[in-house]
Amino acid sequence: MNDSYVGFAEVYDELMDNVPYEEWAEFLTGVLREYGVGCGGEVSEGGDTELAQNLAAERSTVLDLGCGTGTLTELLYRAGFDMIGIDNSEEMLELAMRKRERSGSDILYLLQDMREFELYGTVGAVCSVCDSLNYMLEDADMVKVFSLVNNYLYPGGVFVFDFNTVYKYEQVIGDATIAENRDDCSFIWENYYDAGSQVNEYDLTVFVREPEGDRFRRFTETHYQRGYTLGQMKGFLEEAGLLFLRALDADTHGEVRAESERIYVIAKECGKRTV
Repeated sequence: MNDSYVGFAEVYDELMDNVPYEEWAEFLTGVLREYGVGCGGEVSEGGDTELAQNLAAERSTVLDLGCGTGTLTELLYRAGFDMIGIDNSEEMLELAMRKRERSGSDILYLLQDMREFELYGTVGAVCSVCDSLNYMLEDADMVKVFSLVNNYLYPGGVFVFDFNTVYKYEQVIGDATIAENRDDCSFIWENYYDAGSQVNEYDLTVFVREPEGDRFRRFTETHYQRGYTLGQMKGFLEEAGLLFLRALDADTHGEVRAESERIYVIAKECGKRTV
């Protein structure tokens, strides 16, 4: 996992320019507002006003888990949320911080593995999209992530995430080769799916034009993602102490179907577990 998005980071945004980040941000904003995240809140008179203000700030903070180059993080910041972004790729976070410098935002970026992430306080919501959680290859790792999410969510806070399904890897991209040729960069994406482990290996070869001349630099990376079913995700949530609320087909925002390739899940904090 730590070697993912090393060479690919520098051309990630260019090759992902067809990803509907604005639509994702609009959807997430609607869900977060629905559950009261970032909607402000009255600070009651009397008592510890500073403490109340700090709690209100935590309630309005959103963690983008697996934030990558920060495109979605920036959009959610513009929507009015206080943002934290966590990723375990130093190269991807460098690009995110360049965007922060250009935009003038005050997003906090942390270089951490999502299986071991740490925050200084709670947050009102955690979001994890663009199949970041599919990089968790073991049940135990997914439960670790969900348990940490539960630990750092403000009481009643919401967790919104997506995942690629077994159906997508098995029937759509598994054992397929995808290639794209552009003026400044090109890629070949070869998939190998193992039904027994539900793990999809994809070997990525990228060619990037050098700043001057017609020479291209070639680099390769291998990524592993595991497909999951909604039933499995519900089990992980329950084991981590989170309450499943609902699931949606990520493409239609309608009911989940057997042919759903990517699914949104919405869950919430419903009490901390003592170890």
